[in-house]
Amino acid sequence: MHELLIPVGDYLSLEYAIANGADAVYLGYKKFNARAYAKNFSEEELKEAVALCHLYGVRLYVTMNTLVKDKEVDNFLETVSFLHQIGVDALIMQDFGMICLVRETFPNLEIHASTQANVCTEEAVQLYHQLGVKRVVLPREMSLEEIEKIPIPIEKEVFIHGALCMSYSGCCLMSSMIGSRSGNRGECTGCCRLFYELYENAKKVKSGYLLSTKELNTSSKMSELMKSDIASFKVEGRMKSPLYVGFITRFYRKIMDGEIFSYEEELNKLKILFNRDFTLGHLFHDDIRNSSSPNHLGFKIGDVLAVTPKKIKIRLTYPLYQEDGVRFLKEKKGFVANFIYDEKDRLIASAEAGQIIFLDNKIGLQREDAIYKTTSKKLEDDIFSLKNKKIEVSMHIIAKIDEKLTLKIMDHENEIIEKSVIVEKAKTSSMTEEKIKGQLKKLGNTPFVLKEVTLDIDENIFISIKDLNDLRRSVVEKLIILRQKGKSNYQKQAVDFSHFSSSSNRELSFQVMREEQLPISSSVDRIYLPDFLYKKITPSKKYFLVESFHHDSTLNPQLRKFYSIPGDFDISDYTFNVMNIYSVYYLLKLGYKKVTISVELSNEEIIYLFTHFQEVFHFTPSLEVIVYDRVVVMNIKGNILDIPQNQISYYLKDYQNRCFPVVYRNGFTYIYHYEVKMRDLAQLSLLPISLRYHFFNEDATEIQQLVNR
Repeated sequence: MHELLIPVGDYLSLEYAIANGADAVYLGYKKFNARAYAKNFSEEELKEAVALCHLYGVRLYVTMNTLVKDKEVDNFLETVSFLHQIGVDALIMQDFGMICLVRETFPNLEIHASTQANVCTEEAVQLYHQLGVKRVVLPREMSLEEIEKIPIPIEKEVFIHGALCMSYSGCCLMSSMIGSRSGNRGECTGCCRLFYELYENAKKVKSGYLLSTKELNTSSKMSELMKSDIASFKVEGRMKSPLYVGFITRFYRKIMDGEIFSYEEELNKLKILFNRDFTLGHLFHDDIRNSSSPNHLGFKIGDVLAVTPKKIKIRLTYPLYQEDGVRFLKEKKGFVANFIYDEKDRLIASAEAGQIIFLDNKIGLQREDAIYKTTSKKLEDDIFSLKNKKIEVSMHIIAKIDEKLTLKIMDHENEIIEKSVIVEKAKTSSMTEEKIKGQLKKLGNTPFVLKEVTLDIDENIFISIKDLNDLRRSVVEKLIILRQKGKSNYQKQAVDFSHFSSSSNRELSFQVMREEQLPISSSVDRIYLPDFLYKKITPSKKYFLVESFHHDSTLNPQLRKFYSIPGDFDISDYTFNVMNIYSVYYLLKLGYKKVTISVELSNEEIIYLFTHFQEVFHFTPSLEVIVYDRVVVMNIKGNILDIPQNQISYYLKDYQNRCFPVVYRNGFTYIYHYEVKMRDLAQLSLLPISLRYHFFNEDATEIQQLVNR
């Protein structure tokens, strides 16, 4: 059975997700989730949410999918413990160290590896499976064919609808580098939705919202997806409104259940609610780019025929109702249609397709244009009027003279049996089967609806209506409590950290992009090369192959696909996003000889990590820190800017005239920071850690100056 997994940003959204048929929901607690600017749930709201979900048989997952710094670890574990105790069904996590630590500390807690963890390969999936992770949320960059080729017996979760990131999730540093708000810590500022100009040297090539994406919508391909081994179909949108959540849940529920409905009509409604133009995404090899607009477009409902200072004349191709929101495409202005006029200047409540109408020109429209509907009062009323979800139950009643009246209520997995008064023989009129069934069906405002009643009763019995009603209420209340409570499996245990050898020394390494950057100096211990350069040199212990600079080989210790040289010496790259001592510990334990620290940590945080590691684990970690770099701020699948391979003459200019170099190489587009970042070496150089320099377009003279330092 495939799960329909729905995002909920607040309690009302949760209610509408449940009412419209969600199998599971995911939400954020007030801390450690990748949507820091969403409303998120308080402690009490979360307890209520767990009870409500479990009452209706809906699973609840909490996003704890941010990177965790060392001084936050205790608070993180306390939060995990609280969530486990209140009965959440799973945690969605990104941080590798925290995943490993939580799996050992709370063995009964289900963990899902977030799409932020960027698990792209069979080997990476196998590793998470070995760690005891129940499910992996696969990257949006993977195709259905690639997903189905992964044979690991682990649950696969895939996004089927919602906003897309242009960069691989977990690999985007744009917001962090230019605004000190880390997307890996829930603070993304949406840099990909901004306006950019693409230049080759000083020549402008094109401009627009060049990093903006369409909205993922796989509704037309659900039949194919449902034939796959994907366990969970996930909708993105914890920032979306309860209205949107209710509709999108109902939309996909109907498709998955095979209900007969007008797909085109429902798709039009969806466009009214939110439409950034749709794509089937990488899942079905579709183009995800939308350079024309990063905002909600709505659904086209007609064309402007004429404009006067007072009125706008429109021919409709789709119905318009009073209080609908409209927007004019070229002018990018809109308003609520409070007054609609027919051709005789009479006010009307609505107008049909083909009809000519007039609207007040409240925005100073001056030219003919296309009109789009962006909100719909009628659609809102339809979704918000939905009745609460009902759970089917069965009842069995036993009424034997001189024995206690017994009632059993059953859902698909629970059973409550309650006994009441002694059944007497009727002196006048007896209780009939019809009367008993009639009283048991009176479930009113409870979450239940009676599917079937079976009876085992004597003839000519007396049961009072009050006793029967009291018994019904009692079993119903107990079933509600039982369903809300869920299965208690809380367990916490101490972790025994083993000691193992780790060679820590102070070394210098360079990473280059061009052949002319290869230094001759013997003072450099290691040189990292992309594959096209590695093929040109004579292999030695000084040269390391950067086998997978993009994130497709994350967590692949079996094949050692980060850096390797003859002699099996391997280094995990900064794309692991290592921010705490536990990520370092578990990576070293996996066999990596050296761990590169996240470029998002400050010098002070790196020094604290180093010393704190020694205090906790009682040995010195083997670390590498990037001290000079034009950081890759976006790592993107495909040639999204349509530029030549391996050229470093292209750059993107933003609204502040900052220039970000871009390179297309081996099927991936890399966007670099607009400036070189260089750390203060005064304190770092005193520690026994390796220092790495990344070069982009520096010439031999500049590189030699750095070597001389």
